[in-house]
Amino acid sequence: MNFSLGRYIPYESIIHKIDPRAKIVGIIALMVCIFLPMRSWTMTATSLGLSTILVIILLACTRTGIHNILGSLKSMWFMVIMLLLVYTLMPYNSLPNIPVDDNLGVAWNLNGWTVYWGSFAAAGTILMRLVLMISITVVLTASTKPLDLTYAFEWYLTPLKVIHFPAHEVAMTISIALRFIPTLMDDTKRIMKAQESRGVDFSHGGLGKKIRALSSLIVPLFVSAFSRSEELANAMECRGYDPKAKRTRYRILRWKWFDWVFLILLLAILALYIYVCVSGFDPYNFFFGLTLQ
Repeated sequence: MNFSLGRYIPYESIIHKIDPRAKIVGIIALMVCIFLPMRSWTMTATSLGLSTILVIILLACTRTGIHNILGSLKSMWFMVIMLLLVYTLMPYNSLPNIPVDDNLGVAWNLNGWTVYWGSFAAAGTILMRLVLMISITVVLTASTKPLDLTYAFEWYLTPLKVIHFPAHEVAMTISIALRFIPTLMDDTKRIMKAQESRGVDFSHGGLGKKIRALSSLIVPLFVSAFSRSEELANAMECRGYDPKAKRTRYRILRWKWFDWVFLILLLAILALYIYVCVSGFDPYNFFFGLTLQ
């Protein structure tokens, strides 16, 4: 199945049936778990490994394979190289994302230039967190209808209406922005195929040639995006859409027992991650240390 961020995948799964309000809180809890700084590399690897297993399970429930996400991130190779360069060239003590009790040691020392294994581990950690963050976002958008997502955002922004905050407008804007991502990706593929049929080469040549090739892609893409946004605005006006009018809903979302189970489970996982982060618990020292004694 072709996948893109922001595209809803219709499927009867337990994740699809969960209330979108519970899913938003659960997704935020998972993202916090992924980005919590641990005090050791073993605990960092353990926490990311457990998060990866959980994300893979959620992706499997939404019928979105992890290989589809990895295949869509092939263009991130440039960012991976930049991360490795930054982390190996910067002074090690000034690098972020380094655990307190770093003991990975020196990779090599050449003419006073010292490179630590921790630099590669830190760059890999950032890349892993980015992939997991995108995967979690895919779980939310692939299992939630755009209108339900809009309702969930608006529901959380409702208390701000007391200070005349445009909750419905902001929620609708977020929903439309997420919905436009797969549309723009489809337009990008269509324009690239059209330009390649006219002799434009996007994969070969020097840097200057690739920049000129990208210009032939970006300009039509912007024209298509503006055209689609104008068509959407005209369609909403023709249907009498008024953001300030009082609106009714065809389907009212109500919390069910499995919504509470899903939410409590993810909040419990978040509490466990926070406890490990604050206490500095290291499973390697705990289990293997007991074995060696």
